[in-house]
Amino acid sequence: MINFRGFVYAPINEQGVVFLFGKIAHEFGMYVELIRTGYPDCIAKRFIGKDRWEDLRIEFEFRSSDFQRHKHDINGADMIVCWKHDWSECPKSIEILELSEEIKNLENITIEAPDKISRDSEYDMEDYLKRGSQESVLLFRVLDKAILKIDGDIYNKTHKYRIYYYSPKRVFANVKVMKKGLNVLLFTNAKKIKGVETISKDYAQKWGRIYINSKHDIRTAIRALKKSHKLITYCVENNIPTGWYAEADE
Repeated sequence: MINFRGFVYAPINEQGVVFLFGKIAHEFGMYVELIRTGYPDCIAKRFIGKDRWEDLRIEFEFRSSDFQRHKHDINGADMIVCWKHDWSECPKSIEILELSEEIKNLENITIEAPDKISRDSEYDMEDYLKRGSQESVLLFRVLDKAILKIDGDIYNKTHKYRIYYYSPKRVFANVKVMKKGLNVLLFTNAKKIKGVETISKDYAQKWGRIYINSKHDIRTAIRALKKSHKLITYCVENNIPTGWYAEADE
């Protein structure tokens, strides 16, 4: 059972993967142009920053290794969207989107009776910032500007509880504006980064946390976020799991 955005049970086949992907494609900056029974299954576009979009040829599989079992041409797809990634010899030319890991990084949205639904899943940043103090909001604006300067392709998206930053292919950091200061979660790939503390030994092994309480903390945070961005980019290029529950390499 995953009970994720109205999807009660985890996918058990390729059709379940297609349905789940359709519910969250926008979370990865994608929109779908075509889904078909031929190969590849899906034609989509993904936002990669600076008003640029890339074409993606996507094949849906329950397990990534099914791609090889089905004897698909590796030159005919750019991405495999699957529930479980178990194909260790997958070519680096094919990006893997493992939904069982990725949904752990996304906010769940409670499904309510139609007459009780009050708003969409998109949130306005200025409305979100009203929950913070004047000092916290000022800190956030400095940090936000600095994060977006790390790379021109980075963009942010406001959710209910946090503001997320995309690499642009994956979330590599998110910020919670508090009454006093900022709480920043960032991808570390289980590497030690100065100023970043471990979240837990049992989960989020590849993620860390840093608190920003004054402008003096911004410089340390930005150095850490630059490192985080490099790490997430490397992991995406090499199909290394980046999810909240991804385990650190031995």
